[in-house]
Amino acid sequence: MTRSRPVWMPAALLALTVAASADTAPGRSPVRDPQATQTPPPAKPMKTPAVKAAAPWPDSATIAKRREQAEALALFQSSVPLPITLAANFDAVNADRNATSAKTYPASLTVAGERGETLAIPVTLRTRGHLRLNPWTCAFPPLSVEFPKKETQDTLFDGQDKLDLITHCQDDAEYDQYVLKEYLAYRLYNLVTPRSLRVRLAQATYVDSRNRRKVASRYAVFIENEDDLARRLEGRALAFPHTVFNNYDGDALTMAMVFEFMIGNTDYSIWGLHNVRQVQTRFRPLYPIIWDFDGSGLVSAPYVVPDAKLGIPSALVRMYRGPCRTLEAFEPTFAAFRAKEAESMALVNSLPGLRPFHREQAARFLREFYGMLRSNEELKKAFVDRCNKKANTL
Repeated sequence: MTRSRPVWMPAALLALTVAASADTAPGRSPVRDPQATQTPPPAKPMKTPAVKAAAPWPDSATIAKRREQAEALALFQSSVPLPITLAANFDAVNADRNATSAKTYPASLTVAGERGETLAIPVTLRTRGHLRLNPWTCAFPPLSVEFPKKETQDTLFDGQDKLDLITHCQDDAEYDQYVLKEYLAYRLYNLVTPRSLRVRLAQATYVDSRNRRKVASRYAVFIENEDDLARRLEGRALAFPHTVFNNYDGDALTMAMVFEFMIGNTDYSIWGLHNVRQVQTRFRPLYPIIWDFDGSGLVSAPYVVPDAKLGIPSALVRMYRGPCRTLEAFEPTFAAFRAKEAESMALVNSLPGLRPFHREQAARFLREFYGMLRSNEELKKAFVDRCNKKANTL
């Protein structure tokens, strides 16, 4: 197996950590008023990565309990598409295309309860993203949904705090296909490693809260909160930029980078923390956490063009951007992917809602990758000969 050098944390993280250390309900109504407003709690002080990393670790029993609670979150216990309705002033929401905006918008999320009753949960929405936030790219922005804890008890969203929601970009059936294929990418990554964000497919109906007019009805995807993933790994989520490859767990980093190659995704930066975060545990280096796969060749969204600096014409051309290793060092990771080939292809074939053209496109793209895994010559060319030693700074 591959191994990173024996460090507990990045040098920059260690220095910042030292500096930071020195400065040191019972009953509920099944239906709620969608327009009810609540006074927001005072904003919590921001925790810098250094302060977060310097915080003392809880005892082993507490860490284990947090892991069990995160693993048991109801939302991610099923893969059945979840019907939901989101009601909000979507004219105001859609107009907020500032990537640095902190504005939130009152909304109501309606979902069926365990006994078939209708449960309306008051939530707040926030726009998010970069490329898809641009109105020239997407008519409907990606969203972040924030939940009040007391209002989620006894619902599928029990225990949730904030979830990112992948939306449809354009109100067109074709764009549903790109949402489904991005969902597929997350599920494929779940097959090869638990160090991956869980997802739940939803059938979302968006309603204007002012007049109850339906805005759209499309597929959407809830993404697990990174803090819950960290709890599952018995660690905590961090965001230290400019962290070099050697400060990550070697096996986890190789797995993530080979997966990005598998789906043809180059829209990320380990160095710049673009579509990447980290999980720190007590006893190991950092784990890389990756997400946002709409820029991949697997998804093939029409608005995606790879960064010109990479020198590839389209996302259909795979490029390995991880640490340089020998073919022998890669082999345990390649073997892990080979072992999941049948399950991966079965996932493609069973995904609901995917049209024949898109199903075959996804299957063909993955077959190309699995074909490479059977040829040492092709693997050497893609992962060893073409490895860019400066990739960590891109």
